[in-house]
Amino acid sequence: MTDDEPREVVREVHGVRVVIDRDLCVGFADCIAEAPDAFDIDDEGIAILTNPEKAGRGRLLDACAACPVDAITVFEDGVAIIP
Repeated sequence: MTDDEPREVVREVHGVRVVIDRDLCVGFADCIAEAPDAFDIDDEGIAILTNPEKAGRGRLLDACAACPVDAITVFEDGVAIIP
């Protein structure tokens, strides 16, 4: 990722907007433990969304909530529901 690329990953899935803050993520991979088909770790050791559509909504939300540093925020109807 270059300096001019956004430091957030945003994806709309299952009726929510998932935002990964790449500056906060430290790659603990708790999200992957909860939903391995939805998340992965990139070459920088930061969580990325891979196939979140494959994870059910509940599993995806649990994975987002599992982040120990609150690097993943989930919005529903413009309101943060996680963290």
